[in-house]
Amino acid sequence: MLRNWTQKGIEKVKQSPTRLDAAKEAFKAVGGTMTAFYITMGRCDFVAVSEFPDDESAAKAALALSAAGGVRTESLKAFTEEEYRKIVSSLP
Repeated sequence: MLRNWTQKGIEKVKQSPTRLDAAKEAFKAVGGTMTAFYITMGRCDFVAVSEFPDDESAAKAALALSAAGGVRTESLKAFTEEEYRKIVSSLP
């Protein structure tokens, strides 16, 4: 998930570690896990690498985070190398 702080989120940036912990718990609540977190420079303020059992669970987590008002989330689905090879090998 690519994320940016909202005005509300950046105004309370010192509280962001607590919000990160809450996000990890929200992911667990829908069966997911945050496997990595990076603060970034550039178009996005931070990136969270996550795994979910399905796309619906990922959507629930993203919506819950955005609804809290501190961040805007852009989901980015990634495929493993194995999945990539399977997809490419099935092309006509």
